[in-house]
Amino acid sequence: MQLTTYTDYALRALLYIGSQPAGKRAQVKEIASAYHISLHHLQKIVHELGKSGLIETVRGKNGGIMLAKEPQEIGIGMLIRTLEGMDLVECFNENGQCAIQCACKLKSVLHEAQQAFLAVLDRYTLDDLLHNKSDLYSLFQQQT
Repeated sequence: MQLTTYTDYALRALLYIGSQPAGKRAQVKEIASAYHISLHHLQKIVHELGKSGLIETVRGKNGGIMLAKEPQEIGIGMLIRTLEGMDLVECFNENGQCAIQCACKLKSVLHEAQQAFLAVLDRYTLDDLLHNKSDLYSLFQQQT
């Protein structure tokens, strides 16, 4: 299974934001710079993370981005489901037009694999990915 660049960047942004010291807001420019990714693309992702209630954005002189939830409340499996289209193949989509759809067993095998993939991700939260928070923060500071 492969995640889209969109989801990859969203996960990276959450790691950056979550690694900040208490009360410090991250800046989109800092995140883009730390990862060497497109600012424009990241702005769209940050906007979506804000709409989904995962981050809080504050405009103005002392503005920036913070997590809107505690890291232990942000499930990685839930995040992947929210950001990714989960139709691995055409027959996962109700409008699929595959000619062998009614007799093909591939759909059930791929569905089982997808469920196993998500079951592993469901065991982890952002908090699990931030246990080395100070190490991450130090690395991010070297990049910006």
